[in-house]
Amino acid sequence: MKKPILLIAFLLTTICCAVAQNERKFDPQRFNQEMQQFITSEAGLTPQEAADFFPLYDEMRKKSRVLFREMHRLKRFKPADENACKENIKRRDELDIQMKELQQIYHNKFFNVLPASKVYDVMKAEDSFHRKMFQKARAK
Repeated sequence: MKKPILLIAFLLTTICCAVAQNERKFDPQRFNQEMQQFITSEAGLTPQEAADFFPLYDEMRKKSRVLFREMHRLKRFKPADENACKENIKRRDELDIQMKELQQIYHNKFFNVLPASKVYDVMKAEDSFHRKMFQKARAK
C-alpha cells in the first residue's frame, strides 16, 4: 500500500517541478505580446494606432538591441591596460550617444503616427511594464 502512494507522490512532484521549470523559461514572443498589450491598454491606443505604431517600435527595439549588446560586451571585462580602458570608455560613450540619437529619430517617427501625448504615454507604459517584469522575475 505504501509503494503506490509513494509512487504517486513522486510522480506528482516530478510533474509539478517540470511545469514550474517551463514557466521560468523566457519566451521572447510572449514577452513582446504581453508588452504590446500592456502598452496598448495603458496608452489608450486604438487598434489602428497600434497597427501603425508597433512596426516602428519593433524596428527601433531591434536596432537598440544591437547597440545594447555591444555596450554589454564592453562592460563585462576590464581591459588590461590604461590605453585599452580609455578606448573602452570612449566606445561606451559613443554607443550611449548613438542609443539616444536612435531614440530621438524614432520618437520623431512616432509623432507621425501618434499624438505626442500618446507617445509620452507609450514611453511611460514601457517603463512601467519593464519594472513590473523585473519585480515579477525577482519574486520567482
